[in-house]
Amino acid sequence: MKAAIVGIAGPTLTADEVALIREYRPAGVILFARNVTDPDQLRALTAHLTRILPPLAVLMIDQEGGRVARLRPPHWHAHPTAAVLGALPDTAGLRAAWLTGALIGLDTSAAGIEIVCAPVLDLAVPGATTAIGDRAFAADPDRVGEMGAAFAAGMLAAGVQPVAKHAPGHGRALSDSHLELPRLDGITYEDLVPFSRCAHLPWMMTAHIVYAAQDPDRPATLSPSVIQNVIRDDLGFDGVLVSDDLAMHALTGSPGHRAAAALAAGCDLALHCSGVLAQSADVLAQSAAPTEAALQRLRSAVFLADRSRQRLDAGALAAERDRLLA
Repeated sequence: MKAAIVGIAGPTLTADEVALIREYRPAGVILFARNVTDPDQLRALTAHLTRILPPLAVLMIDQEGGRVARLRPPHWHAHPTAAVLGALPDTAGLRAAWLTGALIGLDTSAAGIEIVCAPVLDLAVPGATTAIGDRAFAADPDRVGEMGAAFAAGMLAAGVQPVAKHAPGHGRALSDSHLELPRLDGITYEDLVPFSRCAHLPWMMTAHIVYAAQDPDRPATLSPSVIQNVIRDDLGFDGVLVSDDLAMHALTGSPGHRAAAALAAGCDLALHCSGVLAQSADVLAQSAAPTEAALQRLRSAVFLADRSRQRLDAGALAAERDRLLA
């Protein structure tokens, strides 16, 4: 198995994509709106992927609520933004965050998808890039941490593994890493608080941002010092660390070079989302196998989700979902 998660082009697998997956055995596939038409199609696609992917490989999707949602009406429910949840009074906000995470988890789990790239733990900072904006729960670091933890707990209750993002913090960036490489003077205590509160979660995603005080030359995704000293040591995070999308314009070099650099820096898995076959092939060809530590983290994440799923009363949770959305 290769330590990379890649995208695919459309709502069904092409013969070339099947051949690529069987040859390189990626650690997973991430799905986007281009891969989704309706529930029956999506379940057929995830079943096909599950049959041809190797053991421990995962299916992943972005489903935060608000504008970042790949499963949308009329076939799936819309969910509020993190900012809407964070603006609710303390207890009501935490309960709403948990329920939203659980409801998103129910939707994705029913579709055969076990990893959801949420919650966003970045801070809402006035004047910063709108790439985060209403995807953030709040400006207060403690509030973001507790809301993110509640949201993730709801997902875990539905048997889905949440991915906390974007460590060690994208909120203060003035530019969008989808378009260019943001630079900040350094990482602040406030940046880290939400991630520290959620360091128990099974997955985290890195940020494509240069934090000059920690590494003036490389963004966090490609920085051994940020990954080891900050994410692993300071935060104490020992789960699966996946890169943000390596196809984003914050990074340079070939897709394969980016993947190899992210893995060498300490990411457990390299994520490349374009779905362009040649780019996915380059990523997989230049990605190493997962380290033994990465494999153990994957096993632990799967165990955590399985244990949560065993405790789930799906009928009761589905009934609560229908009551709240009625």
